[in-house]
Amino acid sequence: MSPNPKIRVLVVDDEPSILLEIAGALKRHYDVLTATSAEAAEKLIATERLDLLITDLRLPGKDGLTLLEEAKAGTPDLPVVLLSGHGTIEEAVKAIRLGAADFIEKPFGPERLQVTVERALELRALQRENASLRERVGGADEMIGKSKVIEQIRAEIAKVAPTDAKVLITGESGTGKELVARAIHRLSARGRGPFEKMNCAALPKDLVESELFGYEKGAFTGAAQMKRGRLEAADGGTLFLDEVGDMSLETQAKFLRALETGEIERLGSTKSIAVDARVVAATNKDLAAEIQASRFREDLFYRLNVVPIHLPPLRARRDDVRLLVEHFVALYSAEHGRPRRAVTPEAMDRLSRYGWPGNIRELRNLIERLLIMTEGESIGSTEVEEALPGDSDGGPPSEIKVARDRAERDTILSTLRDCDWNVSEAARRLGMDRGYLHRKIKRYGLARESAGA
Repeated sequence: MSPNPKIRVLVVDDEPSILLEIAGALKRHYDVLTATSAEAAEKLIATERLDLLITDLRLPGKDGLTLLEEAKAGTPDLPVVLLSGHGTIEEAVKAIRLGAADFIEKPFGPERLQVTVERALELRALQRENASLRERVGGADEMIGKSKVIEQIRAEIAKVAPTDAKVLITGESGTGKELVARAIHRLSARGRGPFEKMNCAALPKDLVESELFGYEKGAFTGAAQMKRGRLEAADGGTLFLDEVGDMSLETQAKFLRALETGEIERLGSTKSIAVDARVVAATNKDLAAEIQASRFREDLFYRLNVVPIHLPPLRARRDDVRLLVEHFVALYSAEHGRPRRAVTPEAMDRLSRYGWPGNIRELRNLIERLLIMTEGESIGSTEVEEALPGDSDGGPPSEIKVARDRAERDTILSTLRDCDWNVSEAARRLGMDRGYLHRKIKRYGLARESAGA
């Protein structure tokens, strides 16, 4: 087996001879860190990127089971192997229940240790692969389409993914920017590493910095314990920074420095931490206009915009609507245990002609709603017309239309309240373009003071 210094293993044991023996055996293959107590190990877990924790059951102060429990609480996907010279069956069962990857008794040979480590690392890789698969399938975000523009985007992804180049994905809300970011990560050499995502528009501006860089205990009111930021969590993998155009200028300056130096400082700390994370950013804003308005740093734009990928709105790829509809029908029929309904040619034609201001996200949500609410064996044009927003003709509104508008108004107002009137987050939850949601807010006469109504 050839050495793999990118894999980092932390070994914890209070007996120096055993610690030296285990570390010596593993150093031939991995980058090994050591600690002689749970407290010392916790500091390393909090500050270092680790792929595996090996700890003795009996330790001074906190024992191995407590360390296991706390490590899994902070880093759920970190595999932990427990060692014991006098463990009991009850302790072994408890260790497995707490999430241990394995429990081995001393003494053991180097072959047994190596097999255990390899199995634990394979388990972690499999868990990450399964999680990624669930996110891709469960999120209904598979890249569907055969239009020329989609084929071009697939080609661009294939070219840039194997590199470490930064990518800036632009396009309207709901066009699938996160999907492209995940595809880039999956096809890269970092594909088995973490994929962290952060939406700058979904967070209050004063929290973006702490979420991005992390913070130390006591750094500010409410910081009860240390927290690693998204950049640090993405070490060895990819950070997807969505709606980067909503980042404040102060945070932009600190983020630019982190990109240039490859180092970060948690809030409340002066210690620099080296971070190796690929950044894929996305925005639905015109960053050139934001630069002209002095709301976005030009130097950060050029740092992020190494490889630009632009996603077209769904109305610019109408030939793909049929494929997307068929995909979502199959997906949500299975997910909700509903019979797979056909979509009539008239309904499909109406769906293809609609403008889709919320793009693929809006189409996905509409198809799911139709599958749940439609009683017949097929989805026809009548059901589609009633589900689509806006009047379908110039006549007086029907009772169904009035009821639908009332329900839509109530849903929008409720979502805005839940999001504390963060329009970007509400638009994301509703599957609407932010500008389209603003028009709905104006149409229904909604105002922030309505939150107290």
